Amino acid sequence: MIELPFLLITGLMLCAFFTVGYASQRLRFPSVLAYILIGAAVSFWFAKNPLLHLASEVGIVLMFFVLGLEFPLARMVAISKKIWPSGLLDVLFNFCGTFAIAWSFGCDPMTAFMVGSVAYATSSSMSAKMLDEQKRLAHPETEFILALLIFEDLVAPILVSVMAGADVGEGFTPITLLVLLLKLVGLTAGAMAFGLYGFRRAASFVERHIDDDFMPLFSVGIALGYAGLAVFLGLSEILGAFLAGMMLSETGRSRELEHLSLPVRDLCLPFFFFGFGMSIRFEEGISDLGLMLMLILWAVMGKLVSVYVGGILFGLRPKHACRAACSMVHRGEFSAVIASLAPPSWRVFGGIYILATAGIGILLFGKAPSIANWFDGQRKRLNTPKRSERSSKSMIRGGNVSKE
Repeated sequence: MIELPFLLITGLMLCAFFTVGYASQRLRFPSVLAYILIGAAVSFWFAKNPLLHLASEVGIVLMFFVLGLEFPLARMVAISKKIWPSGLLDVLFNFCGTFAIAWSFGCDPMTAFMVGSVAYATSSSMSAKMLDEQKRLAHPETEFILALLIFEDLVAPILVSVMAGADVGEGFTPITLLVLLLKLVGLTAGAMAFGLYGFRRAASFVERHIDDDFMPLFSVGIALGYAGLAVFLGLSEILGAFLAGMMLSETGRSRELEHLSLPVRDLCLPFFFFGFGMSIRFEEGISDLGLMLMLILWAVMGKLVSVYVGGILFGLRPKHACRAACSMVHRGEFSAVIASLAPPSWRVFGGIYILATAGIGILLFGKAPSIANWFDGQRKRLNTPKRSERSSKSMIRGGNVSKE
């Protein structure tokens, strides 16, 4: 078998991604879903390459680094105070609710825990990509969506750690959980300290050299370095990248630093979604079709209800809460990581579940504005007769009074 040079493979893939991206734009089909489907289609014969995996890691890290640049510390503190009720509601519906469904279908507690973990988190990478593609970053509900995604990114590493401990036969003790929480707190506290006492003071340096050709090395280096520190601690690189962006936002030059990172991000990001599609395997067959259908239904309903109510608790108007709810159904990278730790008989179950919810969620995301407009119209229409009825009753009472 002829082994093709890495440069030739990379060039062909970039040209293929260009073709898919262009066709998706012309057909108004989500490019993210197209990359995932292609990856799933070729997963049987496409050999994995560590350098391609590296490109996908760089792409996803820079995506969340750019997002973090939009959230200075003061803004993050204000958001965190508001997101806790919504985040806990999300856990209740989409982890605990799925756990209960799997248990009621006869799964043992550890398997039910695995199924609940796979079903819990919305795909942060797909959400960020589609918010950017559809130019919805400035919408009122975007702050809530991103805050809830970050909340999920704090909970999901705990779930991954439990599954990883069970996979290698280690008990997940309260001490292990405490250590994991301390790592999360330490990584976040470190980012806050670096931002306030380091990068804020370096604002004049960044402003003076922002147009120099070595500045991309500075911004991308910080992003990859802090994401790598998160991985070293057993946490998510997504969280580390977001915190890196938050740190550098304290320089006051977020917009310029974002433009330095965008070309590298856009070059590498398709590899991530393609690789995610390749991680979905179908060799073993579905273990329980009834449970699968029930969980897909709950994946949609659980997110719609919990995110809508959570949005209202966060302070959104009903229309914006509905738009947020329709934008968070898709599962993704954390679900794939957790599914990869499951027994072989359940991996294909997880893969099909992720692919199905990703497809449904991405389509709902595209329709979210029109669904929210329809929902708002129906809500106002239901309230209008009540007002009219009250007005009529008032007029009748007024007439009776005048007669008397």
